[in-house]
Amino acid sequence: MKATKPSWNPGRFLQTLTYFEVIPVLNWFQQLFQSSTAPQPTMTTTASANTVLVVGATGGVGKRVVKQLHDRGYSVRALVRDLERGKAMLGDDVDIIDADITLPETLTPAVVKDIRAVICCTGPRVQPKEGDTPDRAKYYQGLKFYMPEVVGDSPESTDYQGIKNLLHAIADPLKAAQTNEKILFDFTDHSSPDPSPPTPQPPLPALWGALDDVVMGGVSDSTMRQIDHAALFTGNVSTANSGGFASVRTRNLEPALNLSGYEGVKLRVKGDGQRYKFLMRSDDKWDSIAYSHSFDTTANAWIDVHIPFNTLIPAFRAKTLTDAAPLNANRICSLQLMLSKFEYDGNLNPLFTPGTFALEVQSISAYGRPTMPQFVLVSSAGVTRIDRPGINLDEEPPAVRMNDQLGGILTWKRRGEEAVRESGLPYTIVRPCALTEADGGKQLTLDQGDNLRGAISRDDVAAICIHAIEQPQACNLTFEVRAEDTDLAVHWTTLFDQLQPDR
Repeated sequence: MKATKPSWNPGRFLQTLTYFEVIPVLNWFQQLFQSSTAPQPTMTTTASANTVLVVGATGGVGKRVVKQLHDRGYSVRALVRDLERGKAMLGDDVDIIDADITLPETLTPAVVKDIRAVICCTGPRVQPKEGDTPDRAKYYQGLKFYMPEVVGDSPESTDYQGIKNLLHAIADPLKAAQTNEKILFDFTDHSSPDPSPPTPQPPLPALWGALDDVVMGGVSDSTMRQIDHAALFTGNVSTANSGGFASVRTRNLEPALNLSGYEGVKLRVKGDGQRYKFLMRSDDKWDSIAYSHSFDTTANAWIDVHIPFNTLIPAFRAKTLTDAAPLNANRICSLQLMLSKFEYDGNLNPLFTPGTFALEVQSISAYGRPTMPQFVLVSSAGVTRIDRPGINLDEEPPAVRMNDQLGGILTWKRRGEEAVRESGLPYTIVRPCALTEADGGKQLTLDQGDNLRGAISRDDVAAICIHAIEQPQACNLTFEVRAEDTDLAVHWTTLFDQLQPDR
């Protein structure tokens, strides 16, 4: 008897196109008749420490740091002493906590939860002596000098003991966040009956859908579903009708993954001895270039698969593209797992066997990110000049000349710097010259040795603080900075290259 040829299923073909929103009108009909309670496609990456804590958030530099962080899409937590003033100044889009670094009991777990970095702009309050001028803004603009005084907490309690209190509170959370690995998908803990797990994840079908050879006339069939402590990519792959591949792919990720700075992706998998493919796309189009890596599995054994970005093969429908640009790791739009009888350019997969298959996946992670500064301290130029032999005080700014009268303000800033360096955390210490209210965006001059004089806007200081936590070259640096008169776009990726890390 002649064998019956498997029949192609047009319904599955349309279902695939609809799921991946290839034909908008089909997706419109699906949404029209779909229950409003049906799971929607959402990003399912695990939560990670991604909050930047700003200390001294209502000060001249601090409020600018908060605004610029928010504008760059960061999750911001602001530490303030006056909650109502903080809300009025910083708005409703910032997590504001009433705490005081001079009072260690106020630095509760809520302050440090999920933080990835701290930018500390705090300091003692310095203002003109009462009666010198009704317009104290002139003092801050540097238009005219008025005799200053410290009011409220002393420099010792703020710039030294307060910094030590803060470092003690944040040490463990920041060290826990010191990892070069970022978990993108964690499939291990989602079989729990707890309706409110710490990192809730919608059902797998809301994001991962089958993309099998049915789109090319084949009859293979696959799915990805949650099992105990893993996701299971399984099904039946058939070479009938010129087919021979089964896969699951994410819908376009919203937002796209930004994996810049990482070296590659790591999979934790248990397979059946066959060779699979992992694919990534940096284009949200349905039929776009995929960057592919083939990996072998060991039957019934868990393995880690490391996939460096620079080894990914650009391919279009399993044909390699020699002139394609490298993967854009800044914008990863979709991920895909595949079992195929083909490798590339018509070559066969040597470990392929048609029939049923199974690949368990515990996690998908990005790895290899370099260490970034986790603690940025805004200090002051001049902290080492106060007791430097032979210094001409007439050439120095008021804080240097009046260090003793201001409660040793620079002495204690220097002691605070030392505490930061001894903390074991990767840090950046910024020593700005005289602060002004001028517009930012100026050419910046950086130097080391504490000899720099001049001025810099608070806007530019805030920008330096934020870019420091994004640049591995800024790790363990102490430097002075001033602004020049020239408007010039700063090349942040190379700004810190000229500097030497602290010994």
